[in-house]
Amino acid sequence: MTKALYIATLESHSGKSLVVLGLMQLLLGKMAKVGYFRPVIDDIKTGGIDNHINTVVSHFGLDIRVEDAYALTQSQVVEMFNDGRQGDILDAIIAKYKQLEERFDFLLVEGSDFSSDGSIIEFDLNIDIAKNLGIPVVLIDNGRGKTLEEFCGNLESAVNTYIQKEIEILAVVANKVRPENVDVVNKRLATELMNKTVAFTVPRVKNLSHPTLNEILESLNGKVLFGKESLDNQTGSFGVGAMQLHNYLTHLRDNSLVITPGDRADILLGALQANLSDNYPAISGIVLTGGILPEPSILKLLEGFETHVPIISVQQGTFEAANSVGNIKSKIYAESKQKIATSIALFNTHINGEFLLERLKTFEPKGLTPRMFQYNLLQRAKTSKKHIVLPEGEDERILEAASELSALGIVAITLLGDREKIEKRAMQSGVDISHLKLLDPATAPNFESYAATFCELRKHKGVNMDVARDTMLDVSYFGTMMVYKGDADGMVSGAIHTTQHTIRPALQFVKTKPGIGVVSSVFFMCLENRVSVFGDCAINPNPTAEQLAEIAISSAVSAEAFGIKAKIAMLSYSSGSSGKGEDVDKVRKATEIVKRTHPNLQIEGPIQYDAAVDPLVGKSKLPDSEVAGEASVLIFPDLNTGNNTYKAVQRETGALAIGPMLQGLNKPVNDLSRGCTVEDVFNTVIVTAIQAQES
Repeated sequence: MTKALYIATLESHSGKSLVVLGLMQLLLGKMAKVGYFRPVIDDIKTGGIDNHINTVVSHFGLDIRVEDAYALTQSQVVEMFNDGRQGDILDAIIAKYKQLEERFDFLLVEGSDFSSDGSIIEFDLNIDIAKNLGIPVVLIDNGRGKTLEEFCGNLESAVNTYIQKEIEILAVVANKVRPENVDVVNKRLATELMNKTVAFTVPRVKNLSHPTLNEILESLNGKVLFGKESLDNQTGSFGVGAMQLHNYLTHLRDNSLVITPGDRADILLGALQANLSDNYPAISGIVLTGGILPEPSILKLLEGFETHVPIISVQQGTFEAANSVGNIKSKIYAESKQKIATSIALFNTHINGEFLLERLKTFEPKGLTPRMFQYNLLQRAKTSKKHIVLPEGEDERILEAASELSALGIVAITLLGDREKIEKRAMQSGVDISHLKLLDPATAPNFESYAATFCELRKHKGVNMDVARDTMLDVSYFGTMMVYKGDADGMVSGAIHTTQHTIRPALQFVKTKPGIGVVSSVFFMCLENRVSVFGDCAINPNPTAEQLAEIAISSAVSAEAFGIKAKIAMLSYSSGSSGKGEDVDKVRKATEIVKRTHPNLQIEGPIQYDAAVDPLVGKSKLPDSEVAGEASVLIFPDLNTGNNTYKAVQRETGALAIGPMLQGLNKPVNDLSRGCTVEDVFNTVIVTAIQAQES
């Protein structure tokens, strides 16, 4: 079973608390540790507590602190959004969610309320959150005040939007439907949502929509005169007591709220007496308007009543108070035991919770989002701090990335180069390098030792000590030797140097792992809603079929090592058996080699790029393929195709390309593009540190 479920709505007051309460009751009966999380909450007063969190945590006695149960407030989200920091919103939510995920067997995630100035962005934000957390959704909407066509059309449109974003809708809940329309809505949704999801319809229940006396007190900023212990009383209908008592008594209904001016002692006392009589319905409370308190003699009389009818005084006039009460959108509070019980009963009656849990058992997340991928990279790198050497210490991009990485405590960094030049460049750039180790190969204490080692390793190639010393002055060779000797765990270079200059030393003496015949590379392409692995886009110009097969196998291993389920597409200009020619035959042969040597891998080839990544195209061209339309590892037939494709995708879509990450070496040495950004350097160092953990 997946470890979480997201409860989302289309608008405010859709009644998602009913679903949250019902599911929480069900889940706690199935597993020991269930957690609760709200990515975004409404703004709360200083020292206050979000009502949703307080209600769920208090009622069910969950082992979670309130401050751990949410990530951001609505105003924080709006501010970050307006500053163009949408990515930071998701990063904060993912980080908080992951902390809870480690503690609980299951997490029930409740979406935002659509109740503030930020509601215009909330629909898309809820989609982004569910997508990045990789969890299925129960979608809820409120049928109140809508035509059948409008209500069902809105739900279908929302479901289609979620599905287009590759988010699974576990179920749709049509809430607050008039009881007589439940069957009509059920049939209409069953038709419109056919083959997309299932729908449950929940009828409107009056006592969930009517406010309690406590809500009225808070909304009207009133003062309690009597009956403080009964403020949780649920109101039914309400009416203004302005007529004579004998006429007003005929208008009382079950749980009526009496609204009357504070000087109408006749209505006040008559209503209380009616509440005690078996011949009249019970009343829920009395609101005295106009800021007028009853006469002292009346107050003395009231003090002697044994009644559980709250009496509150408000400053508003009678008309204004009645309108205000009518406009209150009732909520469920931790103290609202009756409402909570009613909500759970409604859930159990109209929503098949066991069916939802069964669907959760078969749910599989569709891919890994870029934000979640980057979060996972950081967390993995932190588990075992590694030492990475950066030979190009005089480059401003290297300095900025190294400073940030070291400050975050993710890796230890050594910068190679002339100390004075590095310090001058850092000062000019305003970069703090006080926590970084600087090393000039020419004056390094282990320079002679490194030269001697290199001489020994390459003497069969005619290398003597003089040549070895000259070679060790080259920062790429010196940095690679640090890795070889275990003085560093990995190296990242290439911001200034060519790919050949970066990896030649590694090929000369770090060498490849046993059984590996070809060193290759992959890029982790962070696209809008998924992360794909592209290989080989940096090293091998024109691999043979055998080399192409090995690149595919290595790339699949890399994908799985970084949390991406490997589905390999061997790319070509043709799909299936239709194409002929030397180039497509090479791809076909490579695919057959992989299938024969690694039958456990999911692979398809030859296949065109569109058929590999687009479900509709994939189904039309290769309907029986388990990879077509869902490929996560894309293997290009040659360097010309791969390098141009990754750069085109990166530039035209704004995708983040992490890499290239070299595969097959005994120890990690990775190359940067000379057009790399600070972010590229940062991410490549993280990837290198993770590789070093596996070495």
